[in-house]
Formats: sequence, C-alpha cells, structure tokens
Amino acid sequence: MSRAVWDVLAQQGLERLTIRAVAAAAGCTTGLVMHRFPNRRALLRHARQLLHDTTRARVEALEAAAGSPRAALRAVLHQGLALDPQTTAESTVWVGFLAAAVADEDLIAMHRAGNRAWRARVGRLVAAAGPRQDPATVADALIAMVEGAAAFAAADPQAYPPPVQVAMLDLTLGAFGLTPEPGPHPVEAAGASPRG
Repeated sequence: MSRAVWDVLAQQGLERLTIRAVAAAAGCTTGLVMHRFPNRRALLRHARQLLHDTTRARVEALEAAAGSPRAALRAVLHQGLALDPQTTAESTVWVGFLAAAVADEDLIAMHRAGNRAWRARVGRLVAAAGPRQDPATVADALIAMVEGAAAFAAADPQAYPPPVQVAMLDLTLGAFGLTPEPGPHPVEAAGASPRG
C-alpha cells in the first residue's frame, strides 16, 4: 500500500492522490485502502513519513560509512540531489508535499520537524568538517543549493542532468572550503545516489 501511495504521488502528482488512485495502483478495492487510510490527508501524512524514514535511514548509513567529516557531509548532501529515478521521485514528492502542507497545520508541522532534523544533521556535519565561515549559515546555504538543484532537476532533468548537479555540489563545497580529501567518493564508488 505504501508503494502505491508513493507511486501515485511521484507519477501522477499531488492533485491526483486519491483513495481511488491508490487503490488502482495497488490493485485492490477502495475499501481496503480506506481501512488503512481513511482520507486523503492520511495518505499525505503517510507519504511524508515514508519519505522522512527512508531518507533518514539512508543518510545515517552514508554518514556511518564515510571516512571523514567532509566525506560524510558530501555523501549526505549528494543523496539529496535528483540523480536517478528514485531520487527524482523523492524530490517530486517532497515538493508536492510542501505545497499541500502550506494550508494544513498538521502537515506543515510534520514538514517543519523533518526540515529541522535535516538542518541539525547538516549543521552538525558542517561544524565537524571545519568551515571557514559560520557553520549554521554554511549549512543553510548548502541545504538551499541541494534542495533547489533537486527541485529544478525533477522539473527539468535536461537542464540539470546528474553531472551538472554533482558539479554544483562540489563547487559549493569548495567555495566554503569543505572539499573532501582526494580519492573516489564513497557514494559514487558504490553506484548509489539516493535522496534525503
């Protein structure tokens, strides 16, 4: 059922996220969907929580596998770009969720909690990496660049292909004096480029 909610959001957009659409994607009855999700708002809440849980697990694994604070910072930010079908879908869902949350207090509270956790993680990684400037400001600038690049790439992948997004990330890290040590980056060496 979670996969069906995700697929409808990623492939059809927020405006088409309905009980009926999820039932069709899951190959089940609307009654079965309503047993788990009584309304559209429940679908949205579930999709947002699913996105948060998925990306949190991924960034925790990337951070744990990194060899240095700068490598961890780059790996965590790298997974936030829209580099493949999965991360592009995640970016699309995130933007759709944000649009829906603006007019809903519960949804915006979920968004703010997730955003604050993301900012705290990136802020901690930036501070450990030793920037030349204020770590909080650098973290916010890096987040804005990554999330902006991912949103633009999800909407126009030809204008922002993966190599351009990665070059943008590396240029921004370099501008803040946060370039990782030379050598292959663990995320790319493993062939993974997930969003978070």
